This record gives sequence, structure tokens and C-alpha cells, in this order.
Amino acid sequence: MTRFSTAARLRKGALIAVDPLIPRPRVIVFQYTPDMMRRSLTAQLSQEEGARSEVQRLKGPPQEEIDVTVEIDATDQLEDGSDRLPQFGIYPQLSALELLLYPDVGRVLANAALMAVGTLEVIPPQAPLTLFVWGTKRVLPVRLNHFGIEEKIYDANLNPIRAEVSIGMRVLNYNDLQLLHPGYGLFLAHQATKEVMAALDTANTVRSVGGATGLNGI
Repeated sequence: MTRFSTAARLRKGALIAVDPLIPRPRVIVFQYTPDMMRRSLTAQLSQEEGARSEVQRLKGPPQEEIDVTVEIDATDQLEDGSDRLPQFGIYPQLSALELLLYPDVGRVLANAALMAVGTLEVIPPQAPLTLFVWGTKRVLPVRLNHFGIEEKIYDANLNPIRAEVSIGMRVLNYNDLQLLHPGYGLFLAHQATKEVMAALDTANTVRSVGGATGLNGI
């Protein structure tokens, strides 16, 4: 991975899990800033494709999928003058990431107890609100879909000490969330930021085109 030393690269991405039953959110900061991120946006069009009046009607924001690969490496601690790797390698960091896809053990046991005494309807545990943070302009509520983990090097006790983790997630928008859900407002703020950025680009484009074609009055 190419690592730059410029100040622009000092801000790091993160995943934050917010659970109302846990006082402090779980914050997982990416050790290195990935060099790239893949995003795909799929338009959410009206289902009535046969009606001419509906062909360009949007029923909501696009469905956005994000894929990013992060690197976790314990060997960098040797560069700080330490002659020993962490006792468990990067197993704690990998566990923190993976647990974002697991229901809490306590809730699993509580539901098992309810089923054992004959409770007719047991509600599956709900995942915490997960936020994908990528700078100040992108703080997004997401649903984690999958992790792909490639462990590369191990210590003498078979603890992984270097790995690449590919993270696949879907952005949750206001069609996915209830009005009072905190993620609802976060997504609206994200879209509002996009509109501000787009307005800046439009102003620059109009000035550029106007100067070349005499359309300054538009």
C-alpha cells in the first residue's frame, strides 16, 4: 500500500457502532487510509414503467453500495523501537470488526431462554446503528453486508499479524429508516452536503461554458 505523509492523509476513516444498550460506542479506526474506494449507485425508479408520466419519476434516493479494503498490520510497531509484537497479533482488531456482524451473546441467550419456556414470538436481536465515517462530508448510516478477510502472516502462536479486510456495505437512506431514527437525519445531512457541493461545481461550470460561448447571462 502506498502511504503518503502529507497532512491531507492524516484524517482516517472509521466504522462506529452505536448501541443504545451500551454506554460507549465502538469506534474502529482504519489503521491506514485505503488508496481507493468503490461506490455504486442504482437509481430507484417508479415501478410503473409503462406509464409515460412515470418514466422519470424517482421514488427515493439511489441505493448506494460501498466496497473498501483496509489493511491491518502489527509489524509496524517494530518501527517504533519495540522488539516484540503484540501478544495476540491483530486478533483483537479483527475480532472487533467481525463482531459488527454478530448478535450480542447476552441477547442470543436471552432469546434462547424465552423460546425454552414457550414464548410464541421471539424477536431477533437488532444490529447496532453502524456509521461509516470518511472525512467530515461523509458520515453515513450503513448496513454491513460482508467482510472478506485475507490473513497473510502469523506469529509463533498462529496469531495473525497482517491482514487485508474487504468491507462491503449498503448506505441506509431515509426510505430505509424511521423518521425519528438518528440515521434518518444523518443521511439527509449527507444529501444536503452533496447539493451544496454540486451547486459549487455548477457555478464553476456555467462560468467556464459562458466564457467560451457567450452564455454568461444564464
